[in-house]
Amino acid sequence: MKFTEFIETIKLAGESMRGNKMRSFLAALGVVIGISFVILTGWIISGLDNALEETINLIGQDMIYIDKWDWTGGKNWKLYEARKDITLKQAEEFCSRMKGAELAVPLVRKWSVTIKAGNDSYDGISALGTRYSYSQTPAASIQEGRFFSIFEDQINTNVIVLGSKVAETLFPEGNVLEKIIIIRGQKFEVIGTVKKQGTMLMDFVDNQVFMPVGAFMDVFGGQMLRSAEVGIKVGNMDNIDEIREEARGIMREIRNLQYYQDDDFSLNETKAFEETVASLRAYVWGIGIGLTMLSFIVGIIGIMNIMFVSVAERTREIGIRKAIGAKKASILMQFIVESAALCFFGAVISFVLCSTVIFLAATFLPKVWEATSFLKPVMPFQFLILGSVVSIIVGILAGLIPAMRAAKLDPVDSLRYE
Repeated sequence: MKFTEFIETIKLAGESMRGNKMRSFLAALGVVIGISFVILTGWIISGLDNALEETINLIGQDMIYIDKWDWTGGKNWKLYEARKDITLKQAEEFCSRMKGAELAVPLVRKWSVTIKAGNDSYDGISALGTRYSYSQTPAASIQEGRFFSIFEDQINTNVIVLGSKVAETLFPEGNVLEKIIIIRGQKFEVIGTVKKQGTMLMDFVDNQVFMPVGAFMDVFGGQMLRSAEVGIKVGNMDNIDEIREEARGIMREIRNLQYYQDDDFSLNETKAFEETVASLRAYVWGIGIGLTMLSFIVGIIGIMNIMFVSVAERTREIGIRKAIGAKKASILMQFIVESAALCFFGAVISFVLCSTVIFLAATFLPKVWEATSFLKPVMPFQFLILGSVVSIIVGILAGLIPAMRAAKLDPVDSLRYE
């Protein structure tokens, strides 16, 4: 087919669509829905990937956390609950024996703490007791002020570093440094705040405070709601496997485990969140693809029926074109192009609709449901390309059989058609 003939075919397809606007829109509706599912599914997947990346940056790819609990939650939680707590003494001993890592630091935590500042109080805070060296981990990146020093750590000074949400809630006017807060009757001086870091997968991190482990024990004693943890900063990622096995061996010795006994602790890394996101991605893709396929099947059937009607209505036109020399390939291409154009028209409508939905959802939904803050107000460009290509392919498939019927029409019989 010559280029000029192809352009003429496109013009004829456009005229047919303009002449039957409502019919064209209804025919494209199934494609609109299908492409919308493709784009929105890809948008959510892209958001999940962003949330995973933010979480990895928060934890640090080179961080390993020894904990009683497994972050993946892959086993029955009762099995984890039956494990003995990791004591602060065990955590401290581990840190003193760990030689291969760049850093090993103990962590003790108390959940649901109430903090008072003047006449205001804030419930549901997570208080974290640790050593000064925790400031070298990504989770303790300082926004304002500083982390506590080795001297303050050693003498158990009542100083505290606030998570971003805690600081914003207690001191909305700013000027956080050197303010006094009260926890269980004891005064703490605020010396710093941590950068806002919360993600969909770890939304609690902005709602915690950090203090020297000695000061923590003075306030809470042995009343922790969970066992201690150990944070290990590997340093060189090439050594992470060796560090992991060294950590496992040291902790097994400290916990007096025999060679035939399973670990009664977990080594947690960012892989736990990668597995979680992979599961979420699989669910989203599964639902999205299922709904997309259903929509496309409906769309193909609808467009195919419309094209059969179009062939029937234009039988005399086809006969005239054939009588003056039009080839089968030209007739075939005309109806295939018209079907593909219908689907692409549906894709364009979908792009506009999805852009609006994505912008509004990403702008306003996080204000109501903070966990959706991972969603971005931008449509992934690759899904625009994918949507365009898929719509054209669907159009070709939907229009192929009607186009073949039109191309096979006998010109004499077509001219007699009423």
